[in-house]
Amino acid sequence: MDITLTSLETEHSELLKAKIASQIASQGGWMSFSRYMEMVLYEPGMGYYSAGAHKLGSGGDFTTAPELSPLFGAAICTTLIPVLEGLKAQGLPTQILEFGAGTGKLATSILDRLHDLGFNLDRYDIVEISPDLAQRQQERINKTIAKLNVSTQCNWLNALPKDFKGVILANEVIDAIPCDAIIYQNGFWYWYGVAFENDKLIWKSGLPVGQDLLPETLLSGNFSEGYITELHAPAQAWMSHVAKHLHSGLFLTFDYGFPESEYYHSQRLEGTLMAHHRHHAIQDPFHLPGLCDLTTHVEWTQIARSALAENADDIFLTNQAAYLLDAGIGDIALEIADPNNPEIFLPISNSLQKLLSEAEMGELFKAFAFSKNLNQLLPGQTLEDLPGLRGRNRL
Repeated sequence: MDITLTSLETEHSELLKAKIASQIASQGGWMSFSRYMEMVLYEPGMGYYSAGAHKLGSGGDFTTAPELSPLFGAAICTTLIPVLEGLKAQGLPTQILEFGAGTGKLATSILDRLHDLGFNLDRYDIVEISPDLAQRQQERINKTIAKLNVSTQCNWLNALPKDFKGVILANEVIDAIPCDAIIYQNGFWYWYGVAFENDKLIWKSGLPVGQDLLPETLLSGNFSEGYITELHAPAQAWMSHVAKHLHSGLFLTFDYGFPESEYYHSQRLEGTLMAHHRHHAIQDPFHLPGLCDLTTHVEWTQIARSALAENADDIFLTNQAAYLLDAGIGDIALEIADPNNPEIFLPISNSLQKLLSEAEMGELFKAFAFSKNLNQLLPGQTLEDLPGLRGRNRL
């Protein structure tokens, strides 16, 4: 892979690498992978998400579903409107909160669709840790609100409010929460962390992992020597926090991943960690720290258990293609594009193919949702009645 870096990019990455190396040295020559991942993604002023850089879209490092087509956000509205109408019927504010809103395209596509359907949303709030993305979101969303001439209030928050009543969205958020790596050696699981030798960041085994921290699949399975995988305690803690503070409503997220039985399959020898830089997938997590996005697939079973432990009522998991088709994305596409006009229809058709195809995002990406006290919001209706979320799966 031949990618030309500017001198500023090279200096930026080297400065962060030096800071990581210094911290490794202060910790006796070894750093947990979760701490390394936290630094390369979120170190103030230096991490991938906390330093200014163009991350999403054709000129960035990766493309998300909302970037591909506004149809993605429009289809989500099919699920959201019954919940929002339930809030409105009780005299409560109709509100959506989105974690990690990217460039703001999901928000604007939802606002556009709600406006087209004649639904006035009271609030669309965002929790965003990236300063440059927050600025792009503000510009895009404020322009959309002005264009639509709606009264929707949009605020940028530092955290999810307690006892939130409404809809919480998160598109490709959980995959960027730091995880720990572990390795199977001599019949035991060990922490697989980071060392710094000969001016390079390298993998290095640490202490044994406590059995109480390991999923049953890893305790009972048959794994080959040197098998590497991930543990996701921070992601599970985040899910617990969200479920705890959602008083009533719906949580809906989209991300790539597997349930536990597939995630920890004996043939998945090197885990799921992956770096991304300028639309290239890179297996080395130590490549250009601070310039690369670093992600891991979501292990949905533990995420579901974390939500259930905080009194979530129902858990749903399905692939993205099934969700979007059930939510009526095909019909929405026909609403906005005439099949007889190829100049308009072909780009829409191409984006649909990427969103739905098993070879693209349709199967690997999952729609995960849970409700909480939703029966009180919608008398006589349950989450199973919401378009896109039929088919309960408690994992």
